[in-house]
This record gives sequence, C-alpha cells and structure tokens, in this order.
Amino acid sequence: MAGRVVIDPSAKHTATLIFLHGLGDTGHGWAGAMSSIRSNYIKVICPTAPTQPVTLNAGFRMPSWFDLRSLDEKGPEDVAGIHSARDSVHSLIEDEVKAGIPSNRIILGGFSQGGALALYSAFTYSKPLAGVMALSCWLPLRNEFPGCVTEQNRQLPVLQCHGDCDPLVPYKWGQITTQAIRKFAPQIEFKTYPGVMHSSCDAELADMKRFVQTNLPAQ
Repeated sequence: MAGRVVIDPSAKHTATLIFLHGLGDTGHGWAGAMSSIRSNYIKVICPTAPTQPVTLNAGFRMPSWFDLRSLDEKGPEDVAGIHSARDSVHSLIEDEVKAGIPSNRIILGGFSQGGALALYSAFTYSKPLAGVMALSCWLPLRNEFPGCVTEQNRQLPVLQCHGDCDPLVPYKWGQITTQAIRKFAPQIEFKTYPGVMHSSCDAELADMKRFVQTNLPAQ
C-alpha cells in the first residue's frame, strides 16, 4: 500500500478501525471522519491505495485498490487485482493481531471501491472480525459467494449504508448487495439516506459511530 494515516488512541489501545477510501482518494480523505466516530481506546488506520491505471477512467492513473473496468452490474471485474488487494488488507489486519489486538477487536470499513474491498476482505479473512462497515458500495466477485466465505465470519456484523440518489454506485446495487449477503451472513443492517448522492452525511456518521461503539465496546 502506498502509505497510511494512523491515528493513535489517547487511552490504552484495545481495538482498531481500518477504513479504505474510494477511487482517486487517499487515506487522508476519511481520517478525520473516522477519528470523530471512534472511542479513545481505538486506533484508526486509513491506508492509501497504490496509484495505477483505471480502465473506467480511460487508463488515467490514480489511487485505486484494483482496476475498475465497468460500472455495468454484470461487467468484467479485475479478479487478480481484487485478490491482491484483499491480501494487502489481510496483511494490515495481521499486523494488528501480531501487535496484540485480537481479530474480534478489529472493524474493517470502506467507502465505494474501498467498501467493496472491505466486504470481500472481511468475508474471506480466516479469523473472526468485530464487524464491517460498507458505504455506497457493492459486493465484488459475487460468483465466488458464498463459497469463499470463511466459517469464522458467517456471523459477522455488517453495517451497509447507501444514499438513495447515488449517481455513481446505484442505490439498487446496495439493495442487491444486502439481499445477497443476508443469505450467508444474516447479521446485516441496511441504512438508507434520502437525498444523499455518492457521499457521506451526518446521519451516516452517527450510525457508524453507534455501530463502532456496539461492536468495539470498552474492555
């Protein structure tokens, strides 16, 4: 990964929140928001994706977790790139586990392309996580599910959020994603934000804060 923003806890470190930005952004784009929703014992890590050509943007190079080839629901996907990005996320999680934070004290999250990667990485991780927050996104490589889901994360708490006026990742994709996930991971909550486009809002941040507090309580 190209770099990361790390916000250390002000109290004893007992939990970690890892959040993945959207296409063309950097870890700095979400660091402030994540800091505002975490408790003082939670470390925040906002990595930056590697800069690479993106087919959807005429090959223009930008921070991207994997290549986006189409916005068509049934369009081709960058299988190798998604798998490679998943491995990088798993390595980030493992670094925290090696540092003494149990996997079930780690929440993964992301927005748009980062949210898609967060979902895929969480369900394919070999140890139980505390939860995953998926904002304005979709489930990549749908044909691999549910076969690729690890037994440890079939009860994973999921918060999925989507604005109903999203012009980039259609609200319908969010609904389809929730329906697909509910078949193999029933602890999913889908929140709709009326009038919100491809962005976040105060109500969404409040829902995320509640999810973090619920699934990463003080010890």
